[in-house]
Amino acid sequence: MYQLTQETPDDWWEVEALYDLCFAPGRELLSSYRLRRGVESVAALNHVARDRDGILGGAIRYWPVRIGAAHCLLLGPVAVHPTRQGEGLGALLIEGSLQAAVEAGWDRVLLVGDAPYYKRVGFTLLEGVVMPPPTNPARVLGRALRAGAWDGISGNVVRGD
Repeated sequence: MYQLTQETPDDWWEVEALYDLCFAPGRELLSSYRLRRGVESVAALNHVARDRDGILGGAIRYWPVRIGAAHCLLLGPVAVHPTRQGEGLGALLIEGSLQAAVEAGWDRVLLVGDAPYYKRVGFTLLEGVVMPPPTNPARVLGRALRAGAWDGISGNVVRGD
């Protein structure tokens, strides 16, 4: 059993340590991080998952980006502690935080990730949406948070500041 709550400033170092554990060194050099640098995250959608003992099991963050005039959420990073993987915690973090995104009025979300994994939570390949290089186009995925939200959206992804 996990409790999903909004990330607070007190969680920051613990969440950063989890990201360091789960991702390769140099993660902040990826194109998605360049879109995040110097931009405030969408704090209301950043969540942590803790077990009944208060131990951090996972975390998720979101950032504003644009594709042309279309505002969009950039999901990531999302991480689950290696000892907690396979328990459905990643899906819980994604679904719980996206429900909050819908309630906050967001229409669409994109990420760079593994299509077979993210397909299970409703993400599909975004044709014509271009992340900054070097990003494999087969890893640019999106999910509409309302029907038709991705219709006609194409172009370069830029910072949402």
